[in-house]
Parts: sequence; C-alpha cells; structure tokens
Amino acid sequence: MVRTALLLGCCLVALTGCGNDDSSKSSAPAREPVPATPTETAPKAETDVKPKATGSGTTITLGNSEFGSMLFDSKKQAIYIFEKDPKGETVCYDDCAEAWPPVYSDGDPEAGNGVKDGLLGTIKRRDGRRQVTYAGQPLYFYAHEEPGQVRCHNVNLNGGLWWVVGPNGKRRP
Repeated sequence: MVRTALLLGCCLVALTGCGNDDSSKSSAPAREPVPATPTETAPKAETDVKPKATGSGTTITLGNSEFGSMLFDSKKQAIYIFEKDPKGETVCYDDCAEAWPPVYSDGDPEAGNGVKDGLLGTIKRRDGRRQVTYAGQPLYFYAHEEPGQVRCHNVNLNGGLWWVVGPNGKRRP
C-alpha cells in the first residue's frame, strides 16, 4: 500500500514538470511526456491590428538563460512559443491552455529593455481576450514553472514542441 502510494506520488511529480529543476544544466533533446491533444477544431484567432487597445499592457522583457537571451514577462516568468501555432493564430485551447497559459494583455503590450517594439502585437482568442504575440507568434507561460525557471524548452507536450523565444522572435536552439 505504501509502495503504491509512493509510486503514484513519483508519477505525479514527473508529470508536472518539463525538465529538471536546475536551470544551469543543458537541455536534453526533445522529451516525449504523455501529451494532451490541443483542440483541433478551435476557431482561428483574429489578428488584432487596429484599433489599439487602451489600458495597461503587459511588459515583455529580455533576460539571460542557459539557452541565451530570451523573452520573459516583468515578473521573470519564462515565455514560450508553440510549433503548432500558425503565424498570427493559436490552436492552444482547453487542456493545452491550462498547461500553457497564454500571455494576456489588457492593453498594447510594452517592450522592455532589449525587446523590439515592432515585433510585439496581439491576437484575439475565441473568448475575446487579447493574447500577446512576438513576431506574429502567440506567447505562453508554462503553468508549472516558477519565475526565473526555464524547464520546458524543446519539449513535446500537448501535441507539439515548445520553445523559448529569442530577441529576434525566433526559437532558441
């Protein structure tokens, strides 16, 4: 009985994190945890070009990581892109969006130090909220990371690979 409970506890811990907790180690090749499938029939998000939003926008900053310079929010939360998202659209809804919460903004996103303002934008999700984009790619957090952690670069979850984003808007190696 104790053995079964211990085994179950270990499995739950393994499923909640992408990589190891020590961000100083190199990333292994893409890992294959049990993926949840994103909703295939999700309607396309609309690219929000005009009018500009009012209100306080989310600040995107540049910080250092073991993968080089990459995007974070103002609270040092790592930001990711999803390989399955077409440019200017999101397919990450439901279970996918629970594991990978979108980076939302109530106003126009703001470029922190080192971030290219011209690459920032938003798309409208099907619930009407505005998700921040960078170089046309929707941005996400990983729900099981603390600020300053980068554990999920180059992992295969929720039907595709997730990558951290460099200052040029491209995935980091």
